[in-house]
Amino acid sequence: MSKRDFYETLGVAKGASADEIKKGFRTKAKELHPDSNPDNPNAESEFKEANAAYEVLKDAEKKAAYDRYGHAAFEGGMGGARQGHPGQGNGDFASAFSDVFDDLFGDFMGGRGGGGPRTRAQRGSDLRYSMRVNLEDAYTGLQKTITVPTSVGCDKCSGTGSESGVEPVACPTCSGMGKVRAQQGFFTVERTCPTCSGTGQLIKNPCTECSGAGRTEKNRSLSVNIPAGVETGNRIRLSGEGEAGLRGGPAGDLYIFIEVENHTIFERDGVNLQCRIPVSMVSASLGGDIEVPTIDGGRSRVKIPSGSQSGRQMRLRGKGMPALRGGPTGDMFIELAVETPVNLTSRQKELLREFGGIEADNSPEESSFFSKVKTFWDGMKS
Repeated sequence: MSKRDFYETLGVAKGASADEIKKGFRTKAKELHPDSNPDNPNAESEFKEANAAYEVLKDAEKKAAYDRYGHAAFEGGMGGARQGHPGQGNGDFASAFSDVFDDLFGDFMGGRGGGGPRTRAQRGSDLRYSMRVNLEDAYTGLQKTITVPTSVGCDKCSGTGSESGVEPVACPTCSGMGKVRAQQGFFTVERTCPTCSGTGQLIKNPCTECSGAGRTEKNRSLSVNIPAGVETGNRIRLSGEGEAGLRGGPAGDLYIFIEVENHTIFERDGVNLQCRIPVSMVSASLGGDIEVPTIDGGRSRVKIPSGSQSGRQMRLRGKGMPALRGGPTGDMFIELAVETPVNLTSRQKELLREFGGIEADNSPEESSFFSKVKTFWDGMKS
């Protein structure tokens, strides 16, 4: 009886791409699953047929030979059939499906990893440390020593986890693979080896200091350089300063997250600073000079124009924060807040009443506003 065309078996067109062939086989594998075909006694043989087709078409060389010679490419006239060749359809079903399982799901389950044993060394975890700095330190930068609780390599066993430096042996349960396989119907499922926890090796004589882990818990002091211009949310990475690796594996990294505290005088906006300066009604009316603080600890003299109102802003160039990765320094913006006097003496009240009596168009904004109000009321009446 003539064999069925491999492309037809997988439900794809001739000349289909590798992705189309794999997709077609996945669809067939689902269709032929025994749970979906309880009344189909031919499910296993049909799956073998699909598997045989896939084994040929997924291989570029075999596919090229099949496209040219058909089934004859794998029969005696074309070099003979190999024992257990996929084209013969006589391989063990569970073994065949196990291979397919690895091919389809190896990326998610860890695969076979080339068939070799897993390495016992494992990279250490990354660590996070939150650091608060004030705005002055963010302006100048600083060097700070921090204490980090972490895992470090065991000194007694030099990180090997084994007493007296004795080398670990391959796990007898998984033969050093780190995984074991269990047959479930047509499927072969891989799980982490329960004996070695996936390391693939066992330590017969574990170190008494670290119990075979190759690392111990300890507080470490580290000197950290905080660059000028850091902001809240900035992250500093210290390579290899995280948790020590398991059984001699490489250490993880330490990430320091910066939080800049709020300041009592300045408010930060990127590289710029805002500073609200209260001024008396007299100074705002007559004008004058005031001294304002700067983030570097200095002072700057600022001239207030006469007739200044609350909310007026003035800029001091280059008096802001430095840029973290180069670039020009920010500016400092001063916002005036004209203060109404309180706790007036009798003489002060008398003078203000006198001023109010002789006031002549000294409040243009007030006059403009109430002029608009009068127009609004007149319009409502009409």
